[in-house]
Formats: sequence, C-alpha cells, structure tokens
Amino acid sequence: MGYSRTVTRPISLEIQKELPGSLARAGLLHTPHGDIKTPAFVAVATKATTKGLGTFMYEDMGIQTIIANAYHLYLTPGEKIVEKAGGVGKFMAFDGPTMTDSGGFQVFSLGVGFGKQVSKIAAEDKPQVAAVAVYSEESTTEHGKLAIVDDDGVSFTSHHDGSLHRFTPERSIEIQHALGADIIFAFDEFIAPTEPHAEQKDSMERTHRWAKRSLAAHRQNLDANARQGIYGIVQGGRYEDLRMESAHTLAEMDFDGYGIGGSFNKNDILGILEKVNAVLPKEKPRHLLGIGEPEDVFIGVAAGIDTFDCVLPTRNGRNATVFTYDGKLNLENAECTEDQRPIDPDCDCFVCKKYSRSYIRHLFKSGEMLGGILASAHNMRFLTRLTENIRDSILEGRFEKYRDAFLARYL
Repeated sequence: MGYSRTVTRPISLEIQKELPGSLARAGLLHTPHGDIKTPAFVAVATKATTKGLGTFMYEDMGIQTIIANAYHLYLTPGEKIVEKAGGVGKFMAFDGPTMTDSGGFQVFSLGVGFGKQVSKIAAEDKPQVAAVAVYSEESTTEHGKLAIVDDDGVSFTSHHDGSLHRFTPERSIEIQHALGADIIFAFDEFIAPTEPHAEQKDSMERTHRWAKRSLAAHRQNLDANARQGIYGIVQGGRYEDLRMESAHTLAEMDFDGYGIGGSFNKNDILGILEKVNAVLPKEKPRHLLGIGEPEDVFIGVAAGIDTFDCVLPTRNGRNATVFTYDGKLNLENAECTEDQRPIDPDCDCFVCKKYSRSYIRHLFKSGEMLGGILASAHNMRFLTRLTENIRDSILEGRFEKYRDAFLARYL
C-alpha cells in the first residue's frame, strides 16, 4: 500500500510570523513530544548526553530539544537497549522532543576526513588546506580508523574493539526507528569542503540515492511513519549549482522537513541558504546542521532556517572559552584571576547568578571538572537565549534592528 499525503504527519510547522522582504520566520514545530518554538537552538546529545550537562539542567538553560547520533548509539549501548528503555528521550530522562542524526557525518569522519581538521563551515578563502578546527584530536578518539564507502553504504571498524560493521540507508533508518526520536534524518554522505566540483557532485548524487532509499525504508514502516518525521539533507558543498540541484531534487521527495548539511564559506553562506530555502517547501521545517556561532545563527535565521545544532557551546566550555554579549572570553586569561564579576552581567543563566570569573578560572587552573560544566552550561544558555530573543524580535517585527545591535556589540 502506498503512503498517502493525506495521512496526518507526526511533525508539522506552524508559521506564526514572516518578515516582509526576508525569509526569516518564527513558528511552532509540532512533534509527538511537544512543540519547539522556532527559531531554536538544538542541544547536541551525541551519545544521549550533552557533555557535562544533565537533563535536570535543561529547563534552566532553555533547552527545548536535543539531537543524538545513530552511529554512536548503535555502537554503545546498542539501539535495542535504547528501544527497550522507551527511546532516546526516556533513556536519557528527557521528556521533550528529540532528533537523531543518521551518522552521515561520521561516515566522513571515519573515511576521507579521519585525522584532518574539518568544519561544517570552511575557512575563508583557503583552498586545499585544513579548515576551521571543529574536527579535533578529541574527535579522533571517538571513531575507528577504517571506513570504506560504496554506492550501497559504508563499512567501518568500531573504535571500541576494531570489529567490522556495515551501514546502509535502510540500516540507518532501522536504527533510528529503534532509537525512537521524533525527527530522524536520511542517511547522507559528507565530504570535505575543499573537494572539487566533480567529487562534490558524485557525493551529492549518492546522497540523493540514499535519500530515496531512506525515505522508502521509513514510509514502509507504518508504525514508525506515524510517530517519527524524517528529514532529507541538502548537500553540494560550496557549489551553488549543486546546492540548487540538491534542493530541487529533495523537495520533490516529500520529506517531512529538510536539513542543510555539508560545508560553506562564510562569505557565501547567506546567498546559498537563501536560494536553497526559496526552493524547499515553505511549509516544511528547515534545520542547519552543525552551525552555532552567534553571527552564523543570524545569517541562518535571515535565510529561513528554523533550527540549528552545534557542539560549540560545550566544546568551547570545556576549553574555558565562553560567549558574552561583548564577544568571546577565555576564562583562563590572567585578567580573570581576581575578577569577581559573573561571566556576563547581562546573562540570566544560573552560572552567572552564582559564580564569578575568578572562581571558574580557579576551577580550570586546578583541573576541576566543575569548571567545564559551568562554562558549558553558560554557553548553552547564551545560545538558547539568543534564539529566544531572535524569535521575539521576529514576532515583534524588529529582527534587523536586534541583529544589528547585537552584532555591533558582540563582534
């Protein structure tokens, strides 16, 4: 029996306000586990945990939803264990909406990207060299050293015990069905931003073939199809023609929403996003994968992005770097030694209400894990509050004014 478009989808986007002359919008993303007020920052919980932050802290930090990773949860504890626990949300004691990424970025990390410094956003105008170091030495300890990608899927070794495993689009979807997130992603391939047009085109076309297979595998499981939405992922690297081709191709597949993956140059991200989102169905939610710098969030929102995810809040926090309304601050700097002010006097997080820069610097210098926890919690609240304020500015028709004032102070 074919899937009918008249069947009620488990997720839907209610657009509450659009800005004239802009793709910026505010809405409610309805899911089986509650609504997500958009624009929204999605906390990364790769292994069913946001590093250093317990779910009991989520409400204070304004976290509405998380995104976990199928690759990591497949390896440990195993998707069947998570399924028996009631799904990834119950497993990690979180009752809000959840997402799972398919593991496509891990395919890249395991293969051509292993041991390289790569980022979702390419370094500005530095062709054929390593990009911004979002991929780190820490990341290389989380992946095996072998991945062989073919048209059918990817074979890889576990970083736990060296055992050989196989992912196909169908297997990725099966795992994500077991993990039980409200929103799952089609299995895709991601290659380095420095790869030439021909390689990017080959990778994009493989992603499209995998998208069809992922969608078919999901729609054929009537139970999962009734309780989980599926996003397709637009690829194409830094090439506008490929991005547009990818957007047109995926828009015709009738996914429940769309992710935009891969890498961009910051000089052209806005133009690409605007053009891509003008092609994607207006009524479907759009998610930008792996983007979380405050300035990039504004770019994404202006181009019509609804949700974002990024590891930067906790990764930066573990390395003593924090967001403030006056820009980034390294808490290990000597200037913080006797500074009794909070990380940011204008922040409403529980960290800034209780702790000083001096104290948190002491924690880092003493090797105490609490330092990273507090800095991560602050960073997470900074980004969730930023998207809350952006949402309010859209609803009140003052997005550009708020953006300009924020960036004039932050940058």
